[in-house]
Amino acid sequence: MHWRAAMSAALYGPGGFFVRPDAGPAGHFRTSAHAGPAFAGAVLRLVDAVDEALGRPDPLDLVDVGAGRGELLRALLALAPPALAARLRPVAVELAPPPTDLPAGIGWAATVPDAVTGVLLATEWLDNVPLDVARWAGGAARYVLVDPRTGAESTGPPVTGADAAWLDRWWPVRPGPGTAEIGRPRDEAWAAAVSAVRRGLALAVDYGHRRETRPADGSLTGFRGGRQVPPVPDGSCDLTAHVAIDAVAEAGGRPYTLIDQRTALRALGVDGARPPLALATTDPAGYVRALGAAAAAAELTDPGGLGSHWWLLHPVGIDAPPLTRGTMPA
Repeated sequence: MHWRAAMSAALYGPGGFFVRPDAGPAGHFRTSAHAGPAFAGAVLRLVDAVDEALGRPDPLDLVDVGAGRGELLRALLALAPPALAARLRPVAVELAPPPTDLPAGIGWAATVPDAVTGVLLATEWLDNVPLDVARWAGGAARYVLVDPRTGAESTGPPVTGADAAWLDRWWPVRPGPGTAEIGRPRDEAWAAAVSAVRRGLALAVDYGHRRETRPADGSLTGFRGGRQVPPVPDGSCDLTAHVAIDAVAEAGGRPYTLIDQRTALRALGVDGARPPLALATTDPAGYVRALGAAAAAAELTDPGGLGSHWWLLHPVGIDAPPLTRGTMPA
């Protein structure tokens, strides 16, 4: 079976990893959206900037693609001031059924709404969009086939058509060892999501690479219960591969901004600085809270971890928020 078909069945088919009615992704791996309120607070400041640029419309759409169990939307609604919360129209886009404790104000859909005026978010969604894998064999780039039960791989037919064109441009396969991941389905998924935004901002946050830093043997792997495991497409684990973020950016159209999460979050007021030690004397409880917040912020901006994630922003009908200049209000 081709890897793309195997991934699709294992993640999103009947009984698939992401559609089972259990704890969801948060029960198996940690993302920025699960790292405490600092990430949600930063995203909310970005939402407010977009809201202002749009002239404070009513309603203001807030769409989270690959929303898990709605954790980020819940946090954003909890933090939003009443005047903004009253106008927000939050929608979680997920193939899994809605959780039983979903707040009444959050919509749930299997597909992206047709017309979004506001902000469309995709935090660690694209890495789970199924794709095919290719290697050089028999004088050509060939698809890699996989046994869904065991994960054993074998050589398939030559890569042709649109997949071959994508490899030639973004991840050339040459004679010798190595694996390439054909990111065309991610490009198409993101282009479709951006096209749903009539006015506002589409934001993808994910780990990835550019052409000059492609991993020599690919990045496809599995996660289960907080641990990395072999990528066996049997439905028992998450299957994920880093995103060819430069290809996705071009597919979404221009203009766009591509920066790392460390830069983006610092521009949005998240820096991970420790509170002054004097606070421990004047307000011990406040110091402990501030220390915890600093630790969470440090995790989010760690250049060796979450801080290296990419933020890809596509403004539609508005100017791009000035994240690279650090001028967003804290």
